[in-house]
Amino acid sequence: KDGEIRYLLVNANPRRDLKNQIVGVVAFAQDITESCKHDRAVASMANELRKLIDTANAPIFGIDKDGDVNEWNDKTAEITGYTKEEAFDCSLVE
Repeated sequence: KDGEIRYLLVNANPRRDLKNQIVGVVAFAQDITESCKHDRAVASMANELRKLIDTANAPIFGIDKDGDVNEWNDKTAEITGYTKEEAFDCSLVE
């Protein structure tokens, strides 16, 4: 009515008669607009954090429970000489 875009999750199923012939459809719609807005906000925040980590003026790296590299920012690459792709193939813990 006011021009606002709304997002709907729609589920539709055929309605059948006793002979199993389709005679109509039963549909339900759920307004998921707020959930979509929230998801976009979270994705935007994650993107900003990714940029912050990648461009930080300090080395930032991470390892998983097995000691394998799972994070490697630009400053770490500059200091070590290993690109992110090269570092992801390495284990920092023996």
